Amino acid sequence: MTTVLPSPTVAAFHLGPLTVRAYALCILAGIVLAVWLTGRRLGRRGVDPGVALDVAAYAVVLGILGGRLYHVVTTPEPYWGEGGHPLDALKIWNGGLGIWGAISLGALGVWVGCRRAGVPFLVFADAAAPGVAFAQALGRWGNWFNNELHGGPTDLPWGLRVYDWDQSAGRAVTDASGDPVVAGVFHPTFLYEFLFLLVLGFGLLALDRRRRLAPGQLFGVYVAGYPVGRVVVERMRTDEAELIWGQRLNVWTSIVVFVLGLWVFWYTGRRARRSPPPDPEGPGPEPPTRPAARSHDVG
Repeated sequence: MTTVLPSPTVAAFHLGPLTVRAYALCILAGIVLAVWLTGRRLGRRGVDPGVALDVAAYAVVLGILGGRLYHVVTTPEPYWGEGGHPLDALKIWNGGLGIWGAISLGALGVWVGCRRAGVPFLVFADAAAPGVAFAQALGRWGNWFNNELHGGPTDLPWGLRVYDWDQSAGRAVTDASGDPVVAGVFHPTFLYEFLFLLVLGFGLLALDRRRRLAPGQLFGVYVAGYPVGRVVVERMRTDEAELIWGQRLNVWTSIVVFVLGLWVFWYTGRRARRSPPPDPEGPGPEPPTRPAARSHDVG
């Protein structure tokens, strides 16, 4: 008998009149972890850890909005195509968040929150980068619950059994006897991306501990690092996507973001090298309530 990884047959749970989606719980768990870790790391930079929650309020709202907009724009058929339902674009609980839109508008939310809190954006971004990677990793399990975004068929021992899925009901389609209908065994791309994001997150923590980086450089490593794994996973996926020159749109987006991350790393390092050293005859160090320029690991 071939060994395969299982998938859930139910991803929506009813608590009285309330329907709880596993996809939403995975996103929420990632947000909680990211805020907690960011707060710890901000505290080691001389910033009030509570700022993490204040800034997250802006980042989460704009990040979810951006993620949904990106998904709807790049995958319009379920909403605007033949047989599509435009109102389904509002049903975020059914899944469908484009990570690039979430990162873009989420970063804008961080910038707005940092401005209001009086915290330098790059200091906050460095503190948040590992937690964001871990949050993305937890979010991938929402795709597992929804039996979605898998790769092509495989007979490998870690292949994922996927069921025909009723997205609106949040459960597998069943046959006449009540058994869930198996769609096939596929590459678990959600698991590949989850493992890569764990490596990226722990790698960022280790790099922050071992290297003296300029403010913003750790954020640049995250921005450049994530697309490396995403391109591999994206080329394995079989869900519908917009194609440009034979490649999925997200592949081209990943390449652009990778180059942007390299530029952020270079620019922030160059700016730090050009900054004049402190005047030994000038005033003393900044008060401890101000963010420190040096980044430290969470320990």
